[in-house]
Amino acid sequence: MFNKDTLRKRVEKFQKSMRESKIEASNIRTLSSFMYFTGIKWLRPSLMIPIEGEPTAFVIEQEAEEFLSKTWIKDVVTYRRVEDLMKGITGWIRDHNCKIIGFDYSVERDSYVAFFELFKTLNPKIEVRNVHGMIMNLRMIKDYDEIEMIKKASKIAEIGLDKALNSISIGVSELDIAAEAIYYMMKAGSESPHAYVNAGPNPRAHAEPRNDVKVRNNCAITVVVSAD
Repeated sequence: MFNKDTLRKRVEKFQKSMRESKIEASNIRTLSSFMYFTGIKWLRPSLMIPIEGEPTAFVIEQEAEEFLSKTWIKDVVTYRRVEDLMKGITGWIRDHNCKIIGFDYSVERDSYVAFFELFKTLNPKIEVRNVHGMIMNLRMIKDYDEIEMIKKASKIAEIGLDKALNSISIGVSELDIAAEAIYYMMKAGSESPHAYVNAGPNPRAHAEPRNDVKVRNNCAITVVVSAD
């Protein structure tokens, strides 16, 4: 787990950037940035970071207790439906009298951009700015905790690659090879491992493993793995 003080310093550095850009609060919904500030992975996340003071997390009602037990964030607003989340964020902005709001525009595993566009439609008087670049400037410089996590992830990736290579034999599918890597990386503690496998004479840039592509005699095989 990430150190509480490390996570708090990340928020404080971001707040300093917000003050310099005259942004009064920022809404963080992309998963990687949410993890960067809270220290945990949480699907359908939403974190409001004011220009000063403590962040507020918006969490589904039945998940609030677990969320509080795993993060340093203590100010939590619960909701039941997606429309309630929008109302909650809009209400938070109104209560804090914010006129300029930052959003982390990025494409990951959820329709964050659709959420932002809906927000702008419902709040035409609020100025919305993209803070993704500001966050990435912070994330480019790794702190001690991140470096230690990267070392651990690298060792897990080594395990996955070794298992994948050892599983290669004539007739085995790309999917079988990837499955070996992902299985052992998950067993080693990686929650979101990934594996690309390309077997044969037709190279693919993003080689999502295919069940119908088999290893043949004298064919080239590329295996790429990643672990968190």
